[in-house]
Amino acid sequence: MALIEISNLTKIYNTTSVPVYAVQNVNFTIEKNEFTAIVGPSGSGKTTLLNMIGGLDDYTEGKIVVDGVDLSALKANQLVDFRLQKIGFVFQAYNLIPVFSAKENVEFIMLLQGVSKEEREGRAVKLLKQVGLEAKIDTRPSQLSGGEQQRVAVARALASKPSFVLADEPTANLDTASAESLLDLMEELNKKSGMTFIFSTHDPRVMKRARRIVTLVDGKIAKIEEAKA
Repeated sequence: MALIEISNLTKIYNTTSVPVYAVQNVNFTIEKNEFTAIVGPSGSGKTTLLNMIGGLDDYTEGKIVVDGVDLSALKANQLVDFRLQKIGFVFQAYNLIPVFSAKENVEFIMLLQGVSKEEREGRAVKLLKQVGLEAKIDTRPSQLSGGEQQRVAVARALASKPSFVLADEPTANLDTASAESLLDLMEELNKKSGMTFIFSTHDPRVMKRARRIVTLVDGKIAKIEEAKA
């Protein structure tokens, strides 16, 4: 069974007299251990699609099945818990809590899960070491570079032990060196730990690393390409 199954997925915004299709009749699956990029021009629907996979946006028609669970069958509180347990998120704007240290930011998701203090702290320190920030454990986001903040965000995404990670334009605010370093890290986590990564991006640096590229145009899948060996 695929990790994620998307069937006839459609998202319509009825904000005007003419319905606007953000995503239209999208069908594809994602297997475990994939390193996949959803790409397309601005307004193509890639972020909307990523948000629907993550249960952050609802949809008008179709079905999304994640780890055997139909997202549309979940009540609001069940969906919140499902996201907490199953999905790691990395956002373009980092979304770190400013008054928390790097370690506290990574711990926060585990706090919501009810993980014990000892386990939270141990896992947070281990993850921050894994992303190369062992020297910045007690540092607040404002004292970190953009690349360092995004590494904290990756550690936080992994802290919940998710089934997969959704990364929305994770390199958009990073310089070339920071972006390449972050992608090195994600690629290593994918290959060594088997973590599934799904990106929404228009960054050629991400597309170059992806092993599969799903291209959206006007909310529809224009093509799906597998990376050449």
